[in-house]
Amino acid sequence: MSIFAKKTLGQHFLHSKKAIEDIVKAGEVSSTDTILEIGPGEGVLTEALLHTGARVIAVEMDMRCIPILHNRFKQEESEGRFKLIEGDIRDPQLLEELFGKHFLGNTQYKLIANIPYYITGLLFRMFLETTPPVRQPMMMVYLIQKEVAEQLVGRNGKLGNLALAAMLYGKPRMVAKVGKGAFTPPPTVDSAIIAITDISKDRLNGFTEKTFFALTHAGLANRRKMLIANLTHTLHLNREVLQNIFQRLDIEEKIRAEDLSLEQWVDLAKALESFL
Repeated sequence: MSIFAKKTLGQHFLHSKKAIEDIVKAGEVSSTDTILEIGPGEGVLTEALLHTGARVIAVEMDMRCIPILHNRFKQEESEGRFKLIEGDIRDPQLLEELFGKHFLGNTQYKLIANIPYYITGLLFRMFLETTPPVRQPMMMVYLIQKEVAEQLVGRNGKLGNLALAAMLYGKPRMVAKVGKGAFTPPPTVDSAIIAITDISKDRLNGFTEKTFFALTHAGLANRRKMLIANLTHTLHLNREVLQNIFQRLDIEEKIRAEDLSLEQWVDLAKALESFL
């Protein structure tokens, strides 16, 4: 049994064996792993993950897929290696259930998914920045729009909000490009597999997430303007104070936000923590 893809859910079902193999390999999946998969659809990627011997917890909001998944993985369900949660990953009540003792609990896990383009940014933020009950995964492997993947790794030398978040918490890398023909129906753009490894909050030393993202969002609000002008206007910070801090940190006064390195953003967040 197969179903048609719903545009409203951003569905493009992956059928490329090569792409599936690349995703599993990028996740370094082994029999000792617990995998969280968002949007398994008909279970093509799920099957490959289970084939490694790993335990898979899948969250699916398309009710048409539920009986297909239960039937396809009834053996793995009976063995306790496959668990299915019905609903939207964005639902706070579902997240409480997901991170409760019957599912993830305090277990370390890897997040691996072919996700809809329209919630890509949200799912990165949700599992990197995290607010309880959500906990950070050990590793994140997403199949996403190629253009977004290139932004995440700073391919053009410019760092936007999503790239800065990924680099603050882990080490992002592009694994492989995936063409339109790997999906049914084919999307209008190419995709790519992105992996973020070594995920932690260890870099948050001397400043808070709130300060860091207030700075980056304000700084990148108008990319044509100089960073110092954006911070002065958006966060109402004293320009002279900013000029002194920029000079002390050896940051060019006329620099634009997207040209700052992650290390410079971190230094700026530490320097401005008490001002925000």
